[in-house]
Amino acid sequence: MLQQIDPNGPLYYKGIYHLFYQYNPKGAVWGNIVWAHSISKDLINWIPLEPAIYPTKPFDINGCWSGSATILQDGTPIILYTGIDPKEHQVQNIAFPKNLSDPYLQEWVKPDYNPIIAPTVRLNASAFRDPTTAWLGLDKHWRVLVGSKWNKRGKAILYRSRDFKNWTMVKHPFHSAVNTGMWECPDFYPVAEKGKIGLDTSMHGRGMKHVLKVSLDLTRFEYYTIGTYDHTTDRYLPDATAMDNSSGLRYDYGNFYASKTFYDPEKKRRILWGWANESDSVDADKAKGWAGIQAIPRTIWLDPSGRQLLQWPIEELRTLRGKQVHIRDKIVKSGDYFEVKGIQTAQADVKVEFDVSSLNLEKVEPFDYAFSNDAQALCKIKGADVKGRVGPFGLWVLASSNMQEKTAVFFRIFKAGEKHVVLMCQDTTRSSLSPDLYKPTFAGFVDLDIKKTGKISLRSLIDHSVVESFGEKGKTCITSRVYPSLAIGSDAHLFVFNNGEENIRVSKLKSWEMKRPSMNEA
Repeated sequence: MLQQIDPNGPLYYKGIYHLFYQYNPKGAVWGNIVWAHSISKDLINWIPLEPAIYPTKPFDINGCWSGSATILQDGTPIILYTGIDPKEHQVQNIAFPKNLSDPYLQEWVKPDYNPIIAPTVRLNASAFRDPTTAWLGLDKHWRVLVGSKWNKRGKAILYRSRDFKNWTMVKHPFHSAVNTGMWECPDFYPVAEKGKIGLDTSMHGRGMKHVLKVSLDLTRFEYYTIGTYDHTTDRYLPDATAMDNSSGLRYDYGNFYASKTFYDPEKKRRILWGWANESDSVDADKAKGWAGIQAIPRTIWLDPSGRQLLQWPIEELRTLRGKQVHIRDKIVKSGDYFEVKGIQTAQADVKVEFDVSSLNLEKVEPFDYAFSNDAQALCKIKGADVKGRVGPFGLWVLASSNMQEKTAVFFRIFKAGEKHVVLMCQDTTRSSLSPDLYKPTFAGFVDLDIKKTGKISLRSLIDHSVVESFGEKGKTCITSRVYPSLAIGSDAHLFVFNNGEENIRVSKLKSWEMKRPSMNEA
């Protein structure tokens, strides 16, 4: 029995991908947290190793919490993590590989000079955790952020070091925001202004922006800003294109938390990991013997508009594709649906493009501006079964043959003045007949000029109890956990539906059966 939570320090070393994550080896509940460790050559097939870090010293005797990995200039990987000391204070510690010639990094050493960063009297010792990947400044000093708060103001505190052992807190907060609460699992990294190439965390120069992501303990979701980092003053200034609060941009508008990115030097990309927790009961977790999963790793880069990030499942996922079904130019009439047959869909990769170019989009339902910052509230009212003018249209996944169980992934189009608003929803309210489940509706707006493009795309990854969906090539992403009681295995079905007044054309649909990855060979 086990629980798997936050991804901690993903890294690439000597041809091997490493994933460290918060883990309870003694039960499918939170507690007894260690740094679990798994390795892979392709980010798909993984070998679990012995835990890398577990409580053994005074500076972490009450817990080894989240942190990050950094590759030093000489190629040495190090881990920074939060330890809980005998006073229940949160302190930042360092660990080194015992044997640098071991590509699997199976043993780690925690020096006795830990902690390397401890909270001062000005800081809240119970809200001081989750150090980021460090970056090297123009002055050859290392920098790292630690998440914190003061009252209800979330803060990222900046520390500098010349030798990675002795750290000094910078007087001014690196960044903060009112009424956001504790900033957990901060992440800070550069992105190229053009193209999909990833950048090393220490990269500096022209042609780049920076991203600051924080996980909000108050709401249990994340938001990020895109902005400018001044290397001289060590200040970060978000762009004015998005809100710097809990209504801001998100990687994922669903069940996705405590995320962490890392730079992959092998393929020159930045990869995003995220944790999707359970939505069933604690008793159910104990019965099945596990809780918590890592979402499919995603490549992440800056949208050409500069207003948001784009995400897409890593290319290696295609190696799991099996039998395929292909559908073209099919009209779905108002109130109608059709089944995608010929493959099993309990584990599937579905890509579909909807064409609305022939519709009169000037006559769609008006947008209520009261929901401008709350797509989820709008989707609760305008769900998959509520007819609109154009939409809802999309997929029913993990559906039973009699439709008693189904998870809806769909779009809906509104008119807002001279523009249109595209809403993307993932509705799990009818996902299962089982009792004692949390079945929320998740939603986000899609930044798309639908009148100009006339088309909108959707990709959904389906894997028994998880649905990860990517709207319009990764502009809006939603992850849900679902627990069908009927739509299991060969009894799981996939449908395309249209509950809007206007007919919708499916210009193309491809769906693949997905094979199970290996857990014992890298």
